[in-house]
This record gives sequence, C-alpha cells and structure tokens, in this order.
Amino acid sequence: MAQDEKISLRTDTGESVDFYVLEETRINGMNYLMVTDAEQDDEDGECYILKDVSKPEDPEAAYEFVEREEELDSLGRIFAELTEDMDIEIER
Repeated sequence: MAQDEKISLRTDTGESVDFYVLEETRINGMNYLMVTDAEQDDEDGECYILKDVSKPEDPEAAYEFVEREEELDSLGRIFAELTEDMDIEIER
C-alpha cells in the first residue's frame, strides 16, 4: 500500500526527489513533516524531518531538512509518540 501523501522537493541541481508523508505536526507555530523515501509501507527506507519555511503569502509550501541536533532530538521524541502505532524505528 502506498503512503498517503507524496511531496516532491528539488535538489540544488534541480533534480526532483519524492518523499512520502508519514506524519505531520505543528509546534510553536511551525509545521513539521516526517517523511520517508520508501514508496511502499513494506519497504525499508530512511525517515527525515522537514520544516515548513514558507511565508504565509507564498503560493506553495517550502521545506528544508531539520539538521540541528537538539531540534532533531526533540522532534524525534514527538514523532515517535505520534507514530507509535506504525512500524517505524527512530534512531537517535
């Protein structure tokens, strides 16, 4: 079964990369997504946390990877709780 929602991000070289949304949350006015590169539920893939950095007037959302260690740790705990019914391993 495919993941619910697919988003495409552009790399610095202009290449389009697809990710599949596992969960989303809003914390302190900021939207975050937990995404995977695995197209099917039964595939192994990497999980990433993305932050919506777009402005309210932007026509489309703009996401960047969360890279700060302390931000990743706290978001990892939140997403672990939100996805506890899914078969997802979050390594810290």
